[in-house]
Amino acid sequence: MSLRIFYHPLYSSLTLPERHRFPLAKYQGLFERLQVQGYPLGEAPAATCEQICRIHDTDYVAAALSGQLEARAIRKIGFPWSPMLMERTLRSVGATVAASRYALEQGCGLQISGGYHHAHRDHGSGFCLFNDLVIAAQACLDEGRCEQVLIVDLDVHQGDGSATLCARRRDIITLSLHGEHNFPHHKAASHLDFPLPSGMTDDAYLTTLQQALSLALRLYSPDLILYQAGVDVHHADELGYLSLSDEGVRLRDDMVFDCAIKHGLPIAAVPGGGYRRDWQQLIPLHMSLFETARHRFG
Repeated sequence: MSLRIFYHPLYSSLTLPERHRFPLAKYQGLFERLQVQGYPLGEAPAATCEQICRIHDTDYVAAALSGQLEARAIRKIGFPWSPMLMERTLRSVGATVAASRYALEQGCGLQISGGYHHAHRDHGSGFCLFNDLVIAAQACLDEGRCEQVLIVDLDVHQGDGSATLCARRRDIITLSLHGEHNFPHHKAASHLDFPLPSGMTDDAYLTTLQQALSLALRLYSPDLILYQAGVDVHHADELGYLSLSDEGVRLRDDMVFDCAIKHGLPIAAVPGGGYRRDWQQLIPLHMSLFETARHRFG
């Protein structure tokens, strides 16, 4: 077994308005930390329009790629439109597809961006244009690489886009642990939802996660796990209402990877959310994901 991490320089190359909440620079910071520490890195390919349109409305995809989205649709997404934004998005989606394929071949694939779980079929939301997790799952299913995918979404914000895109499906299963009082205001119905009270700390969170993973694997028979490892569950996150410690984040990642290994399942993972004005404080938290993967698959 081995692992590979996919990345592209465009991840941190956008020009955003001053004081924009999205911590764009963290991706370059993560890349530099991983590079210095000798992690196996590969360049992210671009997703194809065909892959994206398997999940998203073709008119929405065409409008997004060509810069023809209405102003209110762009405001809902939260990024100013630019050709670079779309190229970055294609690379980020493509990296999740590549990481998923690599996981199915070699055990574990990761990427440095990804986790755009608020993207719905015909619109984007919450910094998410296209839903890389569901697109990657669909691509692997279409290619005959797997038969059922479990998306484990542990971002503090519910993956409402993933939930709606996969509603009534049996080949892509969505599991979400999220802050019950956080964005989005109107939650969608995942296959398995665990809304968590504000202020939840390590022990209660990890107990709930263990129960959630056990339930998911009893009810379903996935042959691939896609893991959204948002660190906005941390107590110091500026957009999260949970209270996990540094150690709690690490133990959470350990639990997901150990679950995959115990059940002989390949796993692909993306860092997901994390929001602080001082973005450099996010790097050690996100590094937990990569350190956990290297310890088990490196």
